[in-house]
Amino acid sequence: MSNNYIHNAVKMNQVLNRIFTAIEESKEEIFEITDNLSKECFRFDEKLAEINQNIQKVIQDQTDLEKLEKKSRRWLVDVSRDFSKHSELKIREAYEYANNLQVKLILKRKEEEKLTNERKEIEAHLRNARKNLEKAEKLATKFSIAMEFMDGNLEDFNNTITDIEQRHLMGRKIIQVQEEERKRVSREIHDGPAQSFSNILLKIDYCEKLMNKDVEKAKAEAQILKDLVRGSTKEIRKIIYNLRPMAIDDLGIVPTLRRYLEDFKKETKIDISFQASPHFETDDSVLQLALFRIAQEAMNNIYKHSKANHVEILLDQETKYISMVIKDNGIGFKPESIRGSSESGFGIINMKERAELLNGNVKIQSEQGTGTVLLVKIPTTEDKEDNIDGQN
Repeated sequence: MSNNYIHNAVKMNQVLNRIFTAIEESKEEIFEITDNLSKECFRFDEKLAEINQNIQKVIQDQTDLEKLEKKSRRWLVDVSRDFSKHSELKIREAYEYANNLQVKLILKRKEEEKLTNERKEIEAHLRNARKNLEKAEKLATKFSIAMEFMDGNLEDFNNTITDIEQRHLMGRKIIQVQEEERKRVSREIHDGPAQSFSNILLKIDYCEKLMNKDVEKAKAEAQILKDLVRGSTKEIRKIIYNLRPMAIDDLGIVPTLRRYLEDFKKETKIDISFQASPHFETDDSVLQLALFRIAQEAMNNIYKHSKANHVEILLDQETKYISMVIKDNGIGFKPESIRGSSESGFGIINMKERAELLNGNVKIQSEQGTGTVLLVKIPTTEDKEDNIDGQN
C-alpha cells in the first residue's frame, strides 16, 4: 500500500471526524432549542388556560350584574311612578345604585374585551411557538439520522455510501423514520384537541346564558358554534388519517387506497375508477406506504392543477416489480416545464424521490390538452438489486 494512499485515507478520516463533531455539536444545540420551545409552548398553554378561566369568571360576573341591574331598573321605575311615597334620600340611593351597577357592568365588559385580546395575542404566540417547535423537531430527527449513519466505524463510511445495497437500506431507514414521526404527530393531535376547542366552548356557554335575553338568537348562535366544533373534529380526524393511514398495517394497501379514493371522490366530485390485480399481495410495509403517499400526492396535484373530472388508477404486481398507473383527463402540461418552483413541481419531486429510495422510478407522460399519465414502478423486496429502468 503506497504512502500516498495511506495519507489520503488519514485525511479522509480526519475530515469525517470533523464532520461528526460538527454534527454532534449542532445536534445538542438543536435539542436545547427544541427543549426551550417545548417549555415555551407549555407556558403559553398554562397562561391560555388561566385567561380562559378568568374570562369564564368575568362572563359569570356579567351575568350576575345584569340580573342585579335589571332589578335596579325595576326599582327605579317603581320610585319614578310616585315620588310622594319615597323620600329624596331613597330616590337618590336608587339612582346611584342603578348607576353604580351600570358602571360595574361596563367595566366587566371592558375587562372581558381586554382578556379576549390578550387571549388572541397568546394564541398567536402559541401557534408561532408550535410551528417553530415542529421545525426544530424535524431538524433534530434529521440530525439523529445523520448521527446514526455516521456513528461507528468511520473508516467504512465512504464504502457504505457508495455501496448500492447500503444506499437502499438507508432509503428504507429514512422512510421508516418519517413514518415514525408521522405516528408521533398523529398521537399528539389525537390526544390534545381539547385545548383548541376551549375558546369555542366558552362562547357556547356564553350564548346559552344569553338565552334569557334572546332565546332564539342564542340557540342559533350556539348551534353554529357547535357545528364548527364538529367540523373541526372531522378535520382533525382527516389530518390524523393522512398522517398515518393505520388501515395499511391491518388491511394492506388495496383496501386502504380504495377507502381513501372513495373519500376523495366524495369531497372533490372527481369520478375515480380504481382497479387492483386479483393476485396483488405484498407484506412490505415500507413499499405499501410509498405507494400510498405517491397516490396521495398525485391525487392532490390532479385536484389542484389538472381540472380533470375523471381519473383511472391501476395497481398491478408482476414477478419482479409492482406498478401503479394513474391517468387523468385533465388539461395536461409539459413535464419539462416543472422545475420545483411550483407546488405541483415539488409534489412530482417528492413522488420521484420516494420511488427512487426503493430503487424504483416515476415517469410522466403528458401534453397540454391531452391529460396526464403517471407510471410508477418499484421492485419487490427480493429484487431490489435489479435496475428497474432496464425493464421498461
